[in-house]
Amino acid sequence: MLEALSDDEIAIHLLSRPGWNRDGDAIVRVYEHTDFTGSIAFVNVVAAAANALNHHPDIIISWNKVTIRSSSHDAGGITARDFALAETLDAH
Repeated sequence: MLEALSDDEIAIHLLSRPGWNRDGDAIVRVYEHTDFTGSIAFVNVVAAAANALNHHPDIIISWNKVTIRSSSHDAGGITARDFALAETLDAH
């Protein structure tokens, strides 16, 4: 099991992940797309990445926006696994 990162470690990781913000015990980002089809296509990318990492975020889909909220509930907070997922999603 991974350990939750400290507040300072989280702040440092967020510096390298533009668009991501901390919200309590999670990191959150809203991805914008041109339409609903683009949003759904991105959710499929999220699903594949999440399955590969065995780490599944909360996903909110609206017409042209997808909100990703990632937290490591088993560790009680934000871990390196959350930032690994963020990095993978940012590459798409």
